[in-house]
Amino acid sequence: MKKIVLTGGGSAGHVTPNIALLPSLKEAGFEITYMGSYDGIEKKLVEDFDISYVGIATGKFRRYLDIKNFTDPFRVIKGFAEARKFLKKYRPDVVFSKGGFVSVPVVRAAASLNVPCIIHESDMTPGLANKLCIPAAEKVCCNFPETLRLLPEKKAVLTGSPIRSELLQGNKVAGLNMCGFTANTPVIMVIGGSLGAANVNKIVREALPVLLKDYQVVHICGKGKMDNLLLNTPGYKQFEYVKAELKDLFAMADLVISRAGANAICELLALKKPNILIPLPASSSRGDQLLNAKSFESQGFSIVLNEDDLTTELLVDKVHELYFSRQTFSDAMNRSGQIDSTRKIMQLIQEAVSGRDNLRQPD
Repeated sequence: MKKIVLTGGGSAGHVTPNIALLPSLKEAGFEITYMGSYDGIEKKLVEDFDISYVGIATGKFRRYLDIKNFTDPFRVIKGFAEARKFLKKYRPDVVFSKGGFVSVPVVRAAASLNVPCIIHESDMTPGLANKLCIPAAEKVCCNFPETLRLLPEKKAVLTGSPIRSELLQGNKVAGLNMCGFTANTPVIMVIGGSLGAANVNKIVREALPVLLKDYQVVHICGKGKMDNLLLNTPGYKQFEYVKAELKDLFAMADLVISRAGANAICELLALKKPNILIPLPASSSRGDQLLNAKSFESQGFSIVLNEDDLTTELLVDKVHELYFSRQTFSDAMNRSGQIDSTRKIMQLIQEAVSGRDNLRQPD
């Protein structure tokens, strides 16, 4: 049986694309092991998928002064030793890394054992962890055409990001019933997120008196961010968080208002949903969402609004603009080279395994 080690962690964004690959990997006959930190979010997210999990020591790479900068390098060295010991015994055919600081010792250990590594960079510019992994990688997958010029030419592949296959299988009627909406009024889906989305939630709610004249609004607003005064507002439905039913809400939505995290916008692209992106401002992030959004805007996939300039009037105007030109946005997304990501990544994985098998064969 072919063996693959998946790695990536530190945040959900470094795990969910790996999870999206699991059905295709299992169908292709791979034995799968996930390698992450001892108790990180990646361990919690993969525990329901019937695959083995191996924990290693990890250390974070910080660009700022912190006392842990003096101790974490030793954790990384320990993680490298633990990863190498396991990989040497397990002998995987390939490693696929989604990034995050936990991936660095795994990828570098695999490369030291001549195990081919494929890594994936979600954002426009490579993060620090992936920068450390790129020299050891055989191929580097990315989401944006602009990223290709930042990567080694012979390694870079524009794939987009794999998304969970169930998101493509939503039921519009189930979504309408879940929200108590009618079928003859268009639906706006707002994915406000949690941290950093308070202003987006506020502006959306202030715009409701105007928006609800022409649209229905389903609002995923984040934990603890429900507005109890609006619970019985006709045409407006709030959720703190949605899991299994998200596919039905997507199927129901005509337009989406979202942050510009890489995984979120790749889902919008795969589903071909006309969208307004409101990226996290540079003051709240390393600026990756601003770059992600700019790329989608330049490719004709999205309308982008800066949070600092956001007003109810501007939001309403752009919603109307998007709705009446929605087919143009859907057509642009349909022509994209960043869809069908799972198939492209699986092809790279299979090619890496085949190349390793050829090296094993005697002359």
